[in-house]
Parts: sequence; structure tokens; C-alpha cells
Amino acid sequence: MTGPTTPETRLWTPAGFHEDEWTHAESADALSGNGRFILPLQVFLDLDPEVRRSAKERLGVVLQPGDQLEKIAGLLDQLSLVALAFPAFSDGRSFSKGELLRGRYHFEGAVRATGQVLVDQLPHMLRLGFDEFEISNPVLLKRLEEGRTGGLGLYYQPSAVPEPKGPKYSWRRVRSS
Repeated sequence: MTGPTTPETRLWTPAGFHEDEWTHAESADALSGNGRFILPLQVFLDLDPEVRRSAKERLGVVLQPGDQLEKIAGLLDQLSLVALAFPAFSDGRSFSKGELLRGRYHFEGAVRATGQVLVDQLPHMLRLGFDEFEISNPVLLKRLEEGRTGGLGLYYQPSAVPEPKGPKYSWRRVRSS
């Protein structure tokens, strides 16, 4: 149930829809202007190290499914946002990158999903630590406007999202709200 996509793309976070402060740019020339920019991986890597450090608050990178996360692992402190591309609903490699960003590399900036973000994938992305979504799928847009994120109320597996305070039982998980 993918539904057709529309040219309209909206930014959604668990707090609701927001105006997107970030712009996708194809070259480093965009950094000469004001604003916050998401650059392709190679453009980001080619930046002068001093430029990366000084532009941290307005600098993001987009990783395609075939890009290696390890190339930016040592540079995550120079990024405010990492966007992970989902060019097709059947390509889930960016799910792994999202989990690695939060679980292994402890990235504290924004992790954004771009591309084919679908209804049934959203709850899993939230549990993996994604916190921003570029949504263009009309079915998902409608559901999010209605406040319906989907998912299950009970999970047995741990996630990148911290568990609520209270007693811990290794064999049980707390029902999510």
C-alpha cells in the first residue's frame, strides 16, 4: 500500500509538522549563503576541515543506501543532521545506518529519513532513533495529519529510544503509548 507520491514534501517530527529549515544542496557553493544545508556525502568530505568545524550548526549530510557510514564516523561531531535516503520502499539499508548512528556512534544530532517513507515503516524508524521525516506519500501525510502514527503498543526488543523510568524486567518490555 504505497500509494502515489505527490510533489509536496512536508517535514514531520513526533511533535507534528514543521517548516523545514534545511535545504538540499548539490555543491559546497551553497554554504556561501545563509541557511542550513544538507550536502551529498562526497561534497561534505571534500570540504576544508576548518569549514566543517565552523559551519557545524548549518551543515548536514545525506547518505545514500550504498554510502558507507564509516566515512563520516569520525566527523559526526561536525554535523547537526544526518539524512538517510530511502530511494525505494524495498531498500532498507538506511534502517541499519540509523540504528548504527544512535547505537554505536551515539550521534546526538537529528537523524532524518528522506525519500520513500511509508506508513508501515514509520514506527520502526521512530524506534531506531529517526526523529525527522521528509514525507511525500499522500497516505502517510493524511494519517499523520490525523495524529495516527501506527505501530504496536508492546515491544519485546530494546530500541534506540530510552525506556521509561520504573522497574526493569529483562524478559518484558513496557507498553509504548
